[in-house]
Amino acid sequence: MELDDWQKEILNTDGNILVVTGRQVGKSTIISIDAGEFAVKNPHKSVLVISHTERQAYLLFSKIYAYIFDNYKSSIKKGKDRPTKSEIKLINGSVIRCLPTGLDGAGIRGYTVDRLYPDEAAYIPEEVWTAVTPMLATTGGVIRACTTPRGKDGYVYEKMALNDKFKIFHISTEEVAKKRKDPQKTWMLEYLEQEKNRMTKLQYAQEYLGEFIGALGRLFPDELIKKCMTEERRGLISIGCYFLGIDVARMGGDESTFEILEKRGETIKHVENLVTTRAYLTETTDMILILEEKYKFNKIGIDDGGMGVGVFDSLLRHDSTKSKIIALNNARRNLTRDETRQKKLLKEDMYMNLVTMMEKGQINLLKDTDLFYSLKSVQFEHDDKGVMKIFGNYTHIAEGLIRAAWLANKKNLSIWCR
Repeated sequence: MELDDWQKEILNTDGNILVVTGRQVGKSTIISIDAGEFAVKNPHKSVLVISHTERQAYLLFSKIYAYIFDNYKSSIKKGKDRPTKSEIKLINGSVIRCLPTGLDGAGIRGYTVDRLYPDEAAYIPEEVWTAVTPMLATTGGVIRACTTPRGKDGYVYEKMALNDKFKIFHISTEEVAKKRKDPQKTWMLEYLEQEKNRMTKLQYAQEYLGEFIGALGRLFPDELIKKCMTEERRGLISIGCYFLGIDVARMGGDESTFEILEKRGETIKHVENLVTTRAYLTETTDMILILEEKYKFNKIGIDDGGMGVGVFDSLLRHDSTKSKIIALNNARRNLTRDETRQKKLLKEDMYMNLVTMMEKGQINLLKDTDLFYSLKSVQFEHDDKGVMKIFGNYTHIAEGLIRAAWLANKKNLSIWCR
């Protein structure tokens, strides 16, 4: 593997580091090499990899394992001490562990650590840092954090980025792209140009230039999310009206999500958050039909743009769903078959509907870590015309939830279903 100069510098830097980058620059790759090299070459050391969600933590962990397996296979213990999905034991006595932080870090207390690797550190709540930093107290251990930025607040910005005990590596996707060899250079620059045209300036600066932007706000504060997360999952289905909100991903892309709300009188409760990865559109359709058989939904909301149109059209051909499926695609759309009336159903309207419901105590959400981080990831800004723009890079669960909430909160839906 040919490393970039900044990646080589990280490997040659001791002590605390914070790697702040744009997306798709190779930060996880170099952190996995750094962790693997340290564990293999330093006996009897404890290495801990953490991230805000289980999926994100295991992605980095799998890269560390792959690096050690490819380069130091004989260093890995076998038999009863063979690697698991969360622990690698080495012949030299060193151990690498991987754990999701949860909401407060309670599940990762008690370890003593020589090196801590927080992945997407800006998403980790302040309560977690209180739990993990004492792990380094008796070892003289260090933190080797990497992240894409999220505003000018929070532990990472205030305690790391402004701390002279951390060496900061600030890497933009544009800088990386310009130094790559063709054809990758051309591909990356073309993609970045498309993203620059699609995003606002501030959004692009955060996501691809790796800048801390104070003007970008959080749509769902932590306190609001936690206040609404009161529901436990129930095994039995009660008698009520159920609404399904779906966010469809392309094959190999982001996850598809299925958010189910139950409405009884004026009470709306979140009863299920389901996530699938790498699913074909036919599999997504089958999942919806299985859920329909179980819950007998009142309405089903889906974005029929992009990959969602294939699922939407398939559901229109099924007797059980054709009268229930509603396209909520964030664009101007016909409300009548003769196209005489139109209405804008914007993403921003659906998001603000959910915010209002949460602030008024009209919806109770599941106690679900992935849900928390999806809502936490939603940011907003106002453009030059004062129009609110909402975005985020882990919003798939939130996207499904806003559709279900929109349907559940509307007493009379005057929306034509094709």
